[in-house]
Amino acid sequence: MEFLTILLSGLLSILSPANFVLDRVAENAIRDQFDSAEEVHVRIDNAPSYQVLQGRVERVRIAGRGLFPQPGLRIEALEVETDPIAIDPQRIRRGRVSLDQPLQAGVRLVLNRDDMIRAFESPAIARRLQNLRLDALGGSQTGQSPRYDVVNPQVEFLENNRLRVQAALQERGSDRQIAISVETGLGVVTGQRLQLIDPIISLDNSPIPSQLIRPFLDGLTRQFDLQQLEASGVTVRVLQLKVEANQLAIAAFVRVEPRALASGN
Repeated sequence: MEFLTILLSGLLSILSPANFVLDRVAENAIRDQFDSAEEVHVRIDNAPSYQVLQGRVERVRIAGRGLFPQPGLRIEALEVETDPIAIDPQRIRRGRVSLDQPLQAGVRLVLNRDDMIRAFESPAIARRLQNLRLDALGGSQTGQSPRYDVVNPQVEFLENNRLRVQAALQERGSDRQIAISVETGLGVVTGQRLQLIDPIISLDNSPIPSQLIRPFLDGLTRQFDLQQLEASGVTVRVLQLKVEANQLAIAAFVRVEPRALASGN
Protein backbone atom coordinates (compact mmCIF):
# COMPACT_ATOMS: atom_id res chain seq x y z
CA MET A 1 0.00 0.00 0.00
CA GLU A 2 2.90 2.30 0.67
CA PHE A 3 4.13 1.58 -2.86
CA LEU A 4 0.74 2.68 -4.24
CA THR A 5 1.21 6.04 -2.50
CA ILE A 6 4.60 6.45 -4.18
CA LEU A 7 3.14 5.58 -7.58
CA LEU A 8 0.21 7.97 -7.19
CA SER A 9 2.55 10.75 -6.08
CA GLY A 10 4.64 10.16 -9.17
CA LEU A 11 1.65 10.45 -11.48
CA LEU A 12 0.48 13.63 -9.80
CA SER A 13 3.95 15.16 -9.97
CA ILE A 14 3.81 14.71 -13.76
CA LEU A 15 0.62 16.79 -13.78
CA SER A 16 1.95 19.54 -11.55
CA PRO A 17 2.26 23.04 -13.03
CA ALA A 18 6.05 22.85 -13.24
CA ASN A 19 6.21 19.49 -14.99
CA PHE A 20 3.05 19.31 -17.05
CA VAL A 21 3.54 17.19 -20.18
CA LEU A 22 7.32 17.28 -20.75
CA ASP A 23 8.45 13.65 -21.09
CA ARG A 24 12.02 14.16 -19.85
CA VAL A 25 10.93 16.33 -16.95
CA ALA A 26 8.25 13.76 -16.16
CA GLU A 27 10.90 11.03 -16.00
CA ASN A 28 12.80 13.09 -13.45
CA ALA A 29 9.59 13.65 -11.48
CA ILE A 30 9.01 9.88 -11.29
CA ARG A 31 12.63 9.26 -10.27
CA ASP A 32 12.23 11.74 -7.44
CA GLN A 33 9.52 9.55 -5.90
CA PHE A 34 12.01 6.70 -5.39
CA ASP A 35 15.12 6.40 -3.27
CA SER A 36 16.92 5.49 -6.52
CA ALA A 37 16.07 4.13 -9.97
CA GLU A 38 18.16 2.37 -12.59
CA GLU A 39 15.88 3.12 -15.54
CA VAL A 40 12.75 5.24 -15.95
CA HIS A 41 11.00 6.05 -19.22
CA VAL A 42 7.85 8.16 -19.53
CA ARG A 43 5.75 8.86 -22.61
CA ILE A 44 2.87 11.32 -22.49
CA ASP A 45 0.41 11.27 -25.40
CA ASN A 46 -1.51 14.43 -26.29
CA ALA A 47 -3.58 14.70 -29.43
CA PRO A 48 -4.51 17.39 -30.20
CA SER A 49 -1.82 19.23 -28.28
CA TYR A 50 -4.07 22.14 -27.24
CA GLN A 51 -5.81 19.76 -24.82
CA VAL A 52 -2.87 20.25 -22.48
CA LEU A 53 -3.98 23.83 -21.81
CA GLN A 54 -7.41 22.48 -20.93
CA GLY A 55 -5.99 20.03 -18.39
CA ARG A 56 -6.38 16.96 -20.61
CA VAL A 57 -3.86 14.19 -21.26
CA GLU A 58 -4.71 11.25 -23.52
CA ARG A 59 -2.41 8.73 -21.90
CA VAL A 60 0.66 8.41 -19.68
CA ARG A 61 2.92 5.38 -20.02
CA ILE A 62 5.67 4.66 -17.50
CA ALA A 63 8.28 1.90 -17.70
CA GLY A 64 10.86 1.48 -14.96
CA ARG A 65 13.49 -1.05 -13.98
CA GLY A 66 15.52 -1.39 -10.82
CA LEU A 67 13.34 0.92 -8.72
CA PHE A 68 14.01 1.36 -5.00
CA PRO A 69 10.97 2.70 -3.05
CA GLN A 70 13.16 2.48 0.06
CA PRO A 71 16.81 1.53 0.62
CA GLY A 72 17.22 -2.22 0.10
CA LEU A 73 13.77 -2.72 -1.44
CA ARG A 74 14.13 -3.22 -5.20
CA ILE A 75 11.42 -3.61 -7.83
CA GLU A 76 12.67 -5.45 -10.90
CA ALA A 77 10.16 -3.89 -13.32
CA LEU A 78 7.21 -1.51 -13.27
CA GLU A 79 4.82 -0.68 -16.11
CA VAL A 80 1.98 1.81 -15.86
CA GLU A 81 -0.50 2.88 -18.54
CA THR A 82 -3.29 5.33 -17.77
CA ASP A 83 -6.62 6.08 -19.39
CA PRO A 84 -7.26 9.71 -20.40
CA ILE A 85 -6.60 12.09 -17.52
CA ALA A 86 -8.62 15.25 -16.87
CA ILE A 87 -7.64 17.79 -14.25
CA ASP A 88 -8.90 21.25 -13.30
CA PRO A 89 -6.74 23.81 -15.17
CA GLN A 90 -7.78 26.61 -12.80
CA ARG A 91 -6.40 24.72 -9.82
CA ILE A 92 -3.21 23.94 -11.77
CA ARG A 93 -2.61 27.67 -12.15
CA ARG A 94 -2.91 27.99 -8.36
CA GLY A 95 -0.35 25.24 -7.86
CA ARG A 96 -2.83 22.49 -7.00
CA VAL A 97 -3.95 19.29 -8.70
CA SER A 98 -7.64 18.35 -8.77
CA LEU A 99 -9.14 15.59 -10.90
CA ASP A 100 -12.17 16.38 -13.06
CA GLN A 101 -12.79 12.66 -13.53
CA PRO A 102 -11.46 9.45 -11.94
CA LEU A 103 -7.89 8.55 -12.81
CA GLN A 104 -7.61 4.97 -14.03
CA ALA A 105 -4.48 2.98 -14.81
CA GLY A 106 -3.20 -0.51 -15.45
CA VAL A 107 -0.13 -1.49 -13.45
CA ARG A 108 2.28 -4.40 -13.83
CA LEU A 109 4.84 -5.07 -11.11
CA VAL A 110 7.65 -7.66 -11.15
CA LEU A 111 9.71 -8.77 -8.13
CA ASN A 112 12.59 -11.20 -8.60
CA ARG A 113 13.87 -13.86 -6.24
CA ASP A 114 17.26 -12.30 -5.44
CA ASP A 115 15.71 -8.93 -4.65
CA MET A 116 13.15 -10.56 -2.34
CA ILE A 117 15.98 -12.26 -0.44
CA ARG A 118 17.90 -9.00 -0.12
CA ALA A 119 14.72 -7.23 1.00
CA PHE A 120 14.80 -9.23 4.25
CA GLU A 121 17.99 -7.33 5.10
CA SER A 122 16.56 -3.90 4.29
CA PRO A 123 15.99 -1.54 7.25
CA ALA A 124 12.21 -1.50 6.69
CA ILE A 125 11.82 -5.28 6.90
CA ALA A 126 14.76 -6.26 9.10
CA ARG A 127 13.28 -4.32 12.04
CA ARG A 128 10.09 -6.39 11.79
CA LEU A 129 12.06 -9.65 11.86
CA GLN A 130 13.80 -8.96 15.17
CA ASN A 131 12.75 -9.74 18.71
CA LEU A 132 10.00 -12.13 17.64
CA ARG A 133 8.14 -14.72 19.73
CA LEU A 134 6.72 -18.03 18.54
CA ASP A 135 3.40 -17.62 20.35
CA ALA A 136 1.46 -17.10 17.12
CA LEU A 137 2.94 -20.30 15.70
CA GLY A 138 1.90 -22.55 18.52
CA GLY A 139 4.64 -21.78 21.01
CA SER A 140 4.30 -20.82 24.65
CA GLN A 141 1.31 -18.67 25.54
CA THR A 142 2.75 -17.49 28.86
CA GLY A 143 4.34 -14.33 27.53
CA GLN A 144 7.71 -15.60 28.82
CA SER A 145 8.75 -17.40 25.63
CA PRO A 146 12.21 -16.68 24.16
CA ARG A 147 12.76 -13.93 21.61
CA TYR A 148 14.19 -14.66 18.17
CA ASP A 149 15.74 -12.88 15.21
CA VAL A 150 15.26 -14.14 11.65
CA VAL A 151 18.61 -14.89 9.97
CA ASN A 152 19.72 -16.25 6.60
CA PRO A 153 16.34 -16.09 4.83
CA GLN A 154 15.96 -17.84 1.46
CA VAL A 155 13.14 -17.66 -1.09
CA GLU A 156 12.28 -20.36 -3.61
CA PHE A 157 9.64 -20.12 -6.35
CA LEU A 158 7.79 -23.38 -6.93
CA GLU A 159 5.31 -24.74 -9.46
CA ASN A 160 1.55 -24.18 -9.22
CA ASN A 161 1.91 -20.58 -8.06
CA ARG A 162 3.60 -21.56 -4.80
CA LEU A 163 6.64 -20.20 -3.01
CA ARG A 164 8.74 -21.30 -0.07
CA VAL A 165 10.56 -19.10 2.45
CA GLN A 166 13.17 -20.74 4.69
CA ALA A 167 15.21 -19.16 7.47
CA ALA A 168 16.78 -19.74 10.86
CA LEU A 169 15.35 -18.31 14.07
CA GLN A 170 18.25 -17.22 16.25
CA GLU A 171 17.33 -17.17 19.94
CA ARG A 172 18.49 -13.97 21.59
CA GLY A 173 21.24 -14.45 24.13
CA SER A 174 21.83 -18.04 22.99
CA ASP A 175 23.50 -20.05 20.22
CA ARG A 176 20.30 -21.99 19.69
CA GLN A 177 18.68 -21.82 16.27
CA ILE A 178 15.37 -23.16 15.01
CA ALA A 179 14.84 -23.85 11.32
CA ILE A 180 11.58 -22.41 9.99
CA SER A 181 9.99 -23.11 6.63
CA VAL A 182 6.88 -21.45 5.20
CA GLU A 183 5.42 -22.80 1.97
CA THR A 184 2.17 -21.56 0.48
CA GLY A 185 0.26 -21.05 -2.71
CA LEU A 186 -0.70 -17.49 -3.61
CA GLY A 187 -4.06 -16.29 -4.86
CA VAL A 188 -6.35 -13.27 -4.72
CA VAL A 189 -10.00 -13.25 -3.61
CA THR A 190 -12.26 -10.89 -5.62
CA GLY A 191 -9.12 -9.06 -6.73
CA GLN A 192 -8.74 -7.45 -3.31
CA ARG A 193 -7.53 -9.84 -0.65
CA LEU A 194 -4.43 -12.03 -0.58
CA GLN A 195 -5.23 -15.73 -0.30
CA LEU A 196 -2.73 -18.19 1.16
CA ILE A 197 -3.50 -21.57 -0.40
CA ASP A 198 -2.68 -24.75 1.53
CA PRO A 199 -0.02 -23.08 3.70
CA ILE A 200 2.52 -25.28 5.47
CA ILE A 201 4.66 -23.93 8.32
CA SER A 202 7.33 -26.13 9.87
CA LEU A 203 9.69 -25.65 12.81
CA ASP A 204 12.76 -27.91 12.77
CA ASN A 205 11.06 -30.00 10.03
CA SER A 206 7.95 -30.56 12.16
CA PRO A 207 4.74 -29.16 10.60
CA ILE A 208 2.63 -26.96 12.85
CA PRO A 209 -1.05 -28.01 13.00
CA SER A 210 -3.23 -25.74 10.86
CA GLN A 211 -5.54 -24.83 13.74
CA LEU A 212 -2.61 -23.29 15.64
CA ILE A 213 -1.42 -21.07 12.81
CA ARG A 214 -4.86 -20.00 11.53
CA PRO A 215 -5.04 -16.79 13.66
CA PHE A 216 -1.58 -15.80 12.41
CA LEU A 217 -2.52 -16.42 8.77
CA ASP A 218 -5.83 -14.60 9.13
CA GLY A 219 -4.03 -11.56 10.51
CA LEU A 220 -1.55 -11.63 7.64
CA THR A 221 -4.40 -11.80 5.12
CA ARG A 222 -6.13 -8.80 6.70
CA GLN A 223 -2.97 -6.72 6.32
CA PHE A 224 -3.11 -7.28 2.56
CA ASP A 225 -6.80 -6.46 2.14
CA LEU A 226 -6.87 -3.75 -0.54
CA GLN A 227 -10.50 -2.94 0.22
CA GLN A 228 -9.18 -0.78 3.07
CA LEU A 229 -8.11 1.80 0.47
CA GLU A 230 -11.62 2.41 -0.82
CA ALA A 231 -12.58 4.64 2.10
CA SER A 232 -9.97 7.13 0.85
CA GLY A 233 -11.23 7.01 -2.75
CA VAL A 234 -8.69 4.56 -4.17
CA THR A 235 -9.75 1.23 -5.69
CA VAL A 236 -7.26 -1.50 -6.54
CA ARG A 237 -8.13 -4.78 -8.25
CA VAL A 238 -5.44 -7.40 -8.69
CA LEU A 239 -6.03 -8.99 -12.09
CA GLN A 240 -3.20 -11.50 -11.94
CA LEU A 241 -0.73 -12.75 -9.37
CA LYS A 242 1.67 -15.24 -10.92
CA VAL A 243 4.75 -17.03 -9.65
CA GLU A 244 7.08 -17.47 -12.63
CA ALA A 245 10.66 -18.65 -13.00
CA ASN A 246 12.56 -16.68 -10.34
CA GLN A 247 10.04 -13.87 -10.19
CA LEU A 248 6.63 -12.81 -8.92
CA ALA A 249 4.49 -10.81 -11.37
CA ILE A 250 1.42 -8.78 -10.37
CA ALA A 251 -1.02 -7.06 -12.73
CA ALA A 252 -3.59 -4.67 -11.28
CA PHE A 253 -6.17 -2.02 -12.11
CA VAL A 254 -6.09 1.22 -10.11
CA ARG A 255 -8.82 3.85 -9.95
CA VAL A 256 -8.44 7.13 -8.04
CA GLU A 257 -11.59 9.15 -7.38
CA PRO A 258 -11.43 12.98 -7.40
CA ARG A 259 -12.28 13.04 -3.68
CA ALA A 260 -9.05 11.15 -2.94
CA LEU A 261 -7.14 14.36 -3.68
CA ALA A 262 -9.57 16.81 -2.12
CA SER A 263 -7.91 16.78 1.32
CA GLY A 264 -4.57 17.77 -0.15
CA ASN A 265 -6.00 20.76 -2.00
